[in-house]
Amino acid sequence: MNCKISHFMKDLNSLNTEHLEKWFTDESTIWIPPSKEISGKSRILALFRAIFRRYEKIEWRVSEIFPLGNNKYFYQTHSVGNMFGKGIYQNEICTIVQFSQCGKILYLSDYFKDTEAFN
Repeated sequence: MNCKISHFMKDLNSLNTEHLEKWFTDESTIWIPPSKEISGKSRILALFRAIFRRYEKIEWRVSEIFPLGNNKYFYQTHSVGNMFGKGIYQNEICTIVQFSQCGKILYLSDYFKDTEAFN
């Protein structure tokens, strides 16, 4: 597994935004539906805090990583957890991520197989 992605996913699975701070800068952009695309470290961390609050627990497991060149990767993830008030949550996610030369996330975009849970 790509080292940057595995370290990022470990920090993501901690559900602690303090662990995620090191991955983003004010130039970072992410798009995690159903939210709109957002930019900037503080806004990105606020989005992750909001996402984490929706779940009693959640975990992401990367199954495959495909290098695309230029520090860009496409990877598949299975997420499983328990949403407050909605019960068990499972989804398949495809993510495109691009890292800077120094290992920060420049761009991250998720694509979900099942969007019903967000309605």
